[in-house]
Amino acid sequence: MARDEELAKPESAAAEAAAAAEAAPRIVGPVFPGTRTEFITVLAHYHRAEIARMAGWRDRIDRTSNWAITVVGAMLSVSLSTPTAHHGVVLFAMVLVLLLLTIEARRYRFFDVYRSRVRRLERNYYAPIFAPGIKGEDGWMRTLGEDLRRPIFLIGRRQAMSRRLRRNYGWMFLILLAAWVLKITSPKLQPGGAPAEFALSPFEWLGNAAIGPLPGWLVAAVVAAFYGWVFQATFRRYPGGELGDGGVHV
Repeated sequence: MARDEELAKPESAAAEAAAAAEAAPRIVGPVFPGTRTEFITVLAHYHRAEIARMAGWRDRIDRTSNWAITVVGAMLSVSLSTPTAHHGVVLFAMVLVLLLLTIEARRYRFFDVYRSRVRRLERNYYAPIFAPGIKGEDGWMRTLGEDLRRPIFLIGRRQAMSRRLRRNYGWMFLILLAAWVLKITSPKLQPGGAPAEFALSPFEWLGNAAIGPLPGWLVAAVVAAFYGWVFQATFRRYPGGELGDGGVHV
């Protein structure tokens, strides 16, 4: 009798395991919306998710701009507060701001991807709801699906830098240029400053622009070339433009 009970235990354990496996929920593929209500719910949640991602990258862009403004303010206070401060501090600030511009351009490209998705959904789905006479783009859902399947950047790095220069960084570079010119042309801001307001001779300006073994004319030429690039990058126009999705832009 006891032996029969021992032989029956493995069989009962196996039966319980099989029953538990059948009762456990099965892992199946994704369930697609089958009704209009389910489809609208999916679109609403997707729209909310894309806005959250867009807002996250927008916050990162603002942080980089705040860092750049802090760098400009700190470097100007150091350079212009005392005659013993070297004008190279302002040039170093230009390099730091350029680095932050490069970082922000990369972040802006990510932001532009999610903004484009949100705007496409709003133009072609929500806009016709509130204004039924407006017709959406043909094949916009397929375009959105392909973008979700294989996301790509919509603008290049140069175009992103151009947009950020027009918004914020162009003004920062102008402020740094004005501070640098003031630093090398004002005798009061030179070591052992003279009572005169401005150095009258351009040769004195170039002499004040020297950095160690580098002559002043070479430093001035590099600064002029750099600002020539800034001017060209700021006002260069690209196909499509940033107003393609409307007049509201970042």
